[in-house]
Amino acid sequence: MNDGASKTNARTPDRAWHVGVLEDDAQLREGIIIPGLRYFGFQVTGAGSVAELYRHMLSRRFDMVVLDIGLPDDSGLNVVKHLREISTLGIVMLTGNTGMDDHVTALTRGADAFLNKPVNIEVLAATLHSVGRRLVGVAGAGGAVTTSAGLGRWRLDTDDWCLVTPVGQALPLTAPERCILRVLMAVRGEPVSREKLISALTSDIYEFDPHRLEMMVHRLRRKAQDAAGQPLPLLTSRGQGYLFASDA
Repeated sequence: MNDGASKTNARTPDRAWHVGVLEDDAQLREGIIIPGLRYFGFQVTGAGSVAELYRHMLSRRFDMVVLDIGLPDDSGLNVVKHLREISTLGIVMLTGNTGMDDHVTALTRGADAFLNKPVNIEVLAATLHSVGRRLVGVAGAGGAVTTSAGLGRWRLDTDDWCLVTPVGQALPLTAPERCILRVLMAVRGEPVSREKLISALTSDIYEFDPHRLEMMVHRLRRKAQDAAGQPLPLLTSRGQGYLFASDA
């Protein structure tokens, strides 16, 4: 296999994490996991068998893989052992089994994380971003690593696909959430009109229901509050739109 299997390169700012998804349930793979991860900013390639994943690795570089345990041509537990022997790829295991034996075996053989099905896509995305921060550390690239210098303020990280809380916890963002926050945080402390935010979300502002923007803002606030235990400084500017409060 080429470099995609033999090593993991540090991500550059203009490249999303490339994730291989090995899942033999085509409906789950193509209908839920792949589009869900793409919505959270990942570049994704799917495979329905171990042989297909290995073929992809001959021509593509993967940063991480998501592996099902029950596969038609091998066990995912064997795959994780093989991949860990030859690479520093991030590895997240999925299984429908409720017992602990597979969980322990997967982690012992080198998996970074283990999630039970049915998997929540937002949890999977958060797990992959967490694994990605380990990969950046392995590669020696400190630009995307959360350090003490970044604590105490809300900020965007991992190419703006994560909102980092003041205590350093990274929350994965959907594409619309990322879009909204990039606009607001670029001009911290200054109000941004609803029209400008909507125009950043869609090319047809007249077909966009403004209530959708309100729901996105509400969800962002709730996500941040639940994770950080403190309110997100995304404020409503009466008669003008929204603003992201400055740190001062």
